[in-house]
Amino acid sequence: MSGVAFRYVVLGVGLVFAAFFFAYVLPPVLADGDIVGAFAAGFVNPFASGYSLDTILCGVILAIWIVHEQRSRKTHYAWACLPLIIAPGVATAFGLYLFLRSRTVPAGASS
Repeated sequence: MSGVAFRYVVLGVGLVFAAFFFAYVLPPVLADGDIVGAFAAGFVNPFASGYSLDTILCGVILAIWIVHEQRSRKTHYAWACLPLIIAPGVATAFGLYLFLRSRTVPAGASS
């Protein structure tokens, strides 16, 4: 897969998740107004708890990675991915971050 195709496939997957989130998850949350209850619903059983905790920790790792590489690689607009980890989610933030990162000159390389 070419570099351009990679960038747009990864970004596309993140955007598909964002569309799903805004169409399927957000309306009930806005109708109820209970953000804490919506978050807690991810922990209704041991299986959901495992997936939810995995996603939360992947978000934490992604945030650490973004902050580290923002300083070392000077990835442009990487900070914009941090709030996306919370909503719509890690898939969108990670897809956008990889898209942005792939457009940045590697550390130590001349432009």
